[in-house]
Amino acid sequence: MSNPFEDPEACYVVLVNDENQHSLWPARIAGPEGWTVAHDEDTREACLAFVDRNWTDLMPRSATAG
Repeated sequence: MSNPFEDPEACYVVLVNDENQHSLWPARIAGPEGWTVAHDEDTREACLAFVDRNWTDLMPRSATAG
C-alpha cells in the first residue's frame, strides 16, 4: 500500500489548527483532534494551491503574538 499522504490520485482536505498551521490531509482519514477543515475535499493540487495562497506566514500564531 502506498503512503496515503502522497497519493496523487486521492482526494484531500486542508486542515488548520489554532496556531494557523495548515496540513494537507487525506479525505478518507479522520483529522487529528484540534484541527478543523479549512478547505473541503478536493484534488491534491487544488488543496496544495489553497495552502500556498492561505498559509503565507509559517510562524505559529503564538510566536508572533505580543
